[in-house]
Amino acid sequence: MKMSTLNEAYLEHPLTLGDIIPIDFSSSLSLPDSHTWSQPIDDDVFSLKSPVSSPMPIIDMMDPNAKKLIALACENWGGFHLKNHGIPLAVIQGAEDELQRLFSLPIQQKMKALRSPAGATGYGIPRISPFFPKFMWHEGFTIIGSPSHDAKKLWPNDYQQFSDKMEKYQKEMNTLAEVLTETVLDVLEIPEEKRKWMGTSDVSTILQLNFYPSCPEPNRAMGLAPHTDSSIFTIVNVKESGLQLMKEGKWIPVQPPPDTLLVHAGDFLHMMSNGRFCSPLHRVVSTVSKKRFSIAYFYSPPTDYVVSPSLTGDLDVARFRDVTVMEYIGIKADNFGKSLSVIST
Repeated sequence: MKMSTLNEAYLEHPLTLGDIIPIDFSSSLSLPDSHTWSQPIDDDVFSLKSPVSSPMPIIDMMDPNAKKLIALACENWGGFHLKNHGIPLAVIQGAEDELQRLFSLPIQQKMKALRSPAGATGYGIPRISPFFPKFMWHEGFTIIGSPSHDAKKLWPNDYQQFSDKMEKYQKEMNTLAEVLTETVLDVLEIPEEKRKWMGTSDVSTILQLNFYPSCPEPNRAMGLAPHTDSSIFTIVNVKESGLQLMKEGKWIPVQPPPDTLLVHAGDFLHMMSNGRFCSPLHRVVSTVSKKRFSIAYFYSPPTDYVVSPSLTGDLDVARFRDVTVMEYIGIKADNFGKSLSVIST
């Protein structure tokens, strides 16, 4: 996606520096009030030992029934664990190594790539922070297009290694996201003229690097506050997960099996499916024992693409009005969790 295009969406919704700059987590021996959430985080977590609970589905990309299984998982969970996804281990490991190298830098050096108040890329805390009364126990680094733009600020003479490995990761993720998107568009019977954007350079993609430091009081801190993603699909590479999905009114812990990627739907797929596929509310909790990392790849249509519901089967009445990707980014920047209700018919 053209970086300037996405920046235009954020220019109209600038943040203050206080909503961007992380604290120095390495020197935080106790939980500051600014990061202390009132309700204990584990009070509303569903026990996986309960007989009515069930794990998120694991889907083999090579399974002849993968299309049917992906549709079912998106209906019931809004996501699934994907194995045999075809991403080379060396590409994944390379991105993970650079991710950890970045977040191990001193905070003074990371601040050189601080995201601007109206910007979309670089170092900082989550853009959703202004919608919550407390800050999150999290550092992030956002990449749109070439990783070199902000990497040069961190390593003026040694950014190429980071950029090369992240670009390889982006390329592999884009290929996988296209396959997954084609699969669900087939299920939804989306016509070919509504798919011409796929494979073009204007597709909207974001690579989000996440760091969740170890926390002195994890049951009073939040790694990433509850939200839905705007994407069609978000593909997450994570080993030690604090991720939880909201299902039937309870938070369900999600622990990815080895050698899998976590895939979940976003608001655009929810709209395209006319509500058939879930866009799961999710959050990340903190832990006292260890620091954790993840890499999330967000895949969406171009910003001028008109997202419209597919009226198939019993869902023959549109639940949402047509909206461009750019317009919805603006709606979500203003309304956050109420965004889907804003465009409901």
